[in-house]
Amino acid sequence: MAGQQFQYDDSGNTFFYFLTSFVGLIVIPATYYFWPRDQNAEQLRLKALRKVHGRCLWYRLRLMKSQQSIIPTLKKVALLIGWALFLFLAYKVSKIDREYQEYNPYEVLSLDPGASVSEIKRQYRLLSLRFHPDKGGDEVMFMRIAKAYAALTNEESRNNWQKYGNPDGPQATSFGIALPAWIVDQKNSMLVLLVYGLAFMVILPVVVGTWWYRSIRYSGDQILINTTQLFMHFMYKTPNMNMKRLGMVLTAAFEFDPRNNKEATIRPTDNTEVPQLIRDLGNINVKKKEPPFCYPYSLKARVLMLSHLARMEVSENTEEDQRFVVRKIPALLQEMINVGCQLTMMANSRGGFHAPRLVSIENCMKLSQMIVQGLQESKSPLLQLPHFEEEHLRYCVSKKYKVRSILDLVSLKDSDRRSMLRFLGEEKYDEVMAVLGSFPNITVDIKLQVLDDEDSHNITAGSIVTVTVTLTRKMMLDFFEKEQEQVCAPEDPNTEEGQGDVGKNKSKVWQNKNKAAKKTSKSKKKKLSKKKAPSQPQKQDKQKQANGTVAGNEGAPLTKEEEDEVSDKGSDSEEGETNKDSPSERDDESDKQSDTEPDEMGGDDEEEWKVLQQSIQRREKALLETKSKITHPVYSLYFPEEKHEWWWLYIADRKEQTLVSMPYHVCTLKDTEEVELRFPAPSKPGNYQYSVILRSDSFMGLDQIKPLKLEVHEAKQMLDNHPQWDIPETEEEEEDQEDSDGIEESEEEEEDND
Repeated sequence: MAGQQFQYDDSGNTFFYFLTSFVGLIVIPATYYFWPRDQNAEQLRLKALRKVHGRCLWYRLRLMKSQQSIIPTLKKVALLIGWALFLFLAYKVSKIDREYQEYNPYEVLSLDPGASVSEIKRQYRLLSLRFHPDKGGDEVMFMRIAKAYAALTNEESRNNWQKYGNPDGPQATSFGIALPAWIVDQKNSMLVLLVYGLAFMVILPVVVGTWWYRSIRYSGDQILINTTQLFMHFMYKTPNMNMKRLGMVLTAAFEFDPRNNKEATIRPTDNTEVPQLIRDLGNINVKKKEPPFCYPYSLKARVLMLSHLARMEVSENTEEDQRFVVRKIPALLQEMINVGCQLTMMANSRGGFHAPRLVSIENCMKLSQMIVQGLQESKSPLLQLPHFEEEHLRYCVSKKYKVRSILDLVSLKDSDRRSMLRFLGEEKYDEVMAVLGSFPNITVDIKLQVLDDEDSHNITAGSIVTVTVTLTRKMMLDFFEKEQEQVCAPEDPNTEEGQGDVGKNKSKVWQNKNKAAKKTSKSKKKKLSKKKAPSQPQKQDKQKQANGTVAGNEGAPLTKEEEDEVSDKGSDSEEGETNKDSPSERDDESDKQSDTEPDEMGGDDEEEWKVLQQSIQRREKALLETKSKITHPVYSLYFPEEKHEWWWLYIADRKEQTLVSMPYHVCTLKDTEEVELRFPAPSKPGNYQYSVILRSDSFMGLDQIKPLKLEVHEAKQMLDNHPQWDIPETEEEEEDQEDSDGIEESEEEEEDND
């Protein structure tokens, strides 16, 4: 058996193969992940956003950063150098001669395969005269010619060549190691050992240890573990947390401590600038000695946050620290909401302590809106718009318009809106309308059901209720366009007459109300008789509300179609009372009903099965699909970073001030999003009033609260002794039962014969 021989690559050819592969494994993935994105596309995106977001702080900072940053250029240069090295090594490898190739004596003698012996001898004579060493030829080449001649003329050498591929017989297998020989040279042994020890015993442990130490300090959302523990301690300690207390706990996060975060800084100028801001702000609980609220980093962060909410001007150094604090706060508030949800679930499952109140969690959401917009809680949401100042609000809250929110401003007619905002010029008014048109207008559709149950619309005590909420995002600009279409549409004369009649009726009612004191007792009796008439429809409405599970519009009047249905039902009942059917007709109707009921039940089962399969497919698709969290940029005048629209969706019992379902953070709402909220139904039957709440994490005044009514019934009792559960445990019992039944039958037959 042939032996094995290992040898180092003295020429360095094999090392080039290894080096080319190594460089390619680094350069190709690095180019995919680190090559700067198309700057032109980013510039075009910013240009498209200029009309709406041109005055935003984050937009101006982004433009300055794109002009001053040289990091993309450095990345491109480094990657191009890597590709140049890779291409050079590939070219070098392509030029290396093949050293390990199959031995062919015909090629050495420059003959065609199958040449005759005379041709071989003639060619050997010519080549030997040319390359013989005595005549000044190449000795190595002459040895190769002699070896090839022997392989073709000597019988033993020819057999070795045909069998082993070499005229000399079996040879040792040679392996080339892709390292130069100088690495294992005895002269360089100490140097190589020192490099190996430094790389694998010092550098590698230090890098891995540093990465591990940093990673264990942070949670999955890149929040310090110590900060999470701090939030849990204070939310457990104070379940009912007001806004002032919330701000103190938030700014005590260890992200603002220079000892835990190198981005946070304590400047010498803080000794003069921070006290000045404290005097300007007023009462911010400076004298409170409770740690960590009294620590310098916590006090500075709290002052910078409150000055941001008050929209106060600060110095350049302080402004840089303020931007750092403001950028960190939304993620910290989300972590605080997660901590509140965890404590709520622990309190519901274990008990023994009070869960955080609903007010505490909602204050976190409100504070996130305030931070993004740079507004205090008591300020008007209209100050989110450009060119709006405190002195301009008196035009909006006047008796004529009474505009106090964004939705009030949107619902105004265009002429009234322009008249109210007369303090703005044409350019400023157009800019305000462009910004207002970019605000989101969310439509919330609610569907209530109990999945994996026979009757998905029947809610029983303790069942798992699934509320499917469909969110549809549109822009306020669509609302304006619809309003203009309605204004431009031709008016129907019939509608005008109807409106005139309504106006007349309203005036008459108003007159009757004023004259009510002068009427006699006879008129009072007439009024009482009139009031008794609509009592029956009210009872019907109450019955409908009791039977329904979700009520979106409470106390809505009946439409014309519903009134027609009610009248039809009334006429049918009257005909039924006057014209009674014969017994044969009743039997026919009962047969028809019995025939149609199974078909209807089968159809309902198929529909429920389809709905269940669709929901399962949606869940699987949602688990596998990863959506981008880049939705729509938020218009924020004072937030230093580009913020995208995110929402919180949850169900709450506002009467008991508790969470019914945990808040779901909707981060992927571009056009339409479907969210499933699950919670256990109450353990006691009855009617319950909950609220489905949608809150923005960026806009003030755009939150929505939808009523959710639950009618909980008693759970069905399980039957203990049902025939379908009488199953024999083994086949032997079945055989014994069959044998015993056969014996009894045979005995009965014998008795009959006797």
